[in-house]
Amino acid sequence: MIRFCKEENDVLATLQTDLDRICWTRMQAESGQGLNTIVRRKEMERRIGEGLFFWGVGNAPARAIPALARTGATLDVVFSMMKSKPKAKDVAPAKVHAWRRYIDQFGAVRDLPRHVLVTSRAGTRNCHYALVCRSEKELAVADEGPFDPGAYRNFGAGKAVGASQTTALLERHSPFGDPDYRIAMRARMTGGMWVKLVDPVELSSSMRALLDETPLDEQEWLEMVDAARRTARPALPTRHDQQDYLFAI
Repeated sequence: MIRFCKEENDVLATLQTDLDRICWTRMQAESGQGLNTIVRRKEMERRIGEGLFFWGVGNAPARAIPALARTGATLDVVFSMMKSKPKAKDVAPAKVHAWRRYIDQFGAVRDLPRHVLVTSRAGTRNCHYALVCRSEKELAVADEGPFDPGAYRNFGAGKAVGASQTTALLERHSPFGDPDYRIAMRARMTGGMWVKLVDPVELSSSMRALLDETPLDEQEWLEMVDAARRTARPALPTRHDQQDYLFAI
């Protein structure tokens, strides 16, 4: 049995009252970039966006997300490290997409904010997803205490968290047991909360190499994002069916 010192027990007590309903996401290397590089990129976004950044995820939103977002609600998001090693196709993908637009909680297609850059390994799907986050704290991978996914169930469906669910909307149903995950970062979901991304462009090898470098300043970052998105834009409808949001859990 794992035993905790008083400080960790205090954290657990806080979590049990603070995180009754959360979004939990697990993170690791993706799109050919290591996790520390990704977090540095997101911190640049956060600084330029006055706290706002988009965190790319692979699975579609839970059913309740659009309705929650339309009420103007916010929700804690907890980031943990994946236990498994990243797959070779994520460490060194043949192609990488940058996403240019997203579908908001009302079904409207919108441009991503100028300071936001979300990338993903190119595949057969023409969509990706992102958590719309806000944080007043600097983003950095750290140890912010234990987290027990076993104390939670999928919101609405009531099912246990599946091994393949890298991102899920959860509701606590029991006290924390022996946590087997750690909290690496925290933020708040805001706006559309968890949105569908559309309108990808393929990044050139030179642009991918450039993204591995840390921008010197905010203007350099904005110019780099502009360059990554610069290509002919395909025609898209201005609205999408709400079914685009659904993810049965």
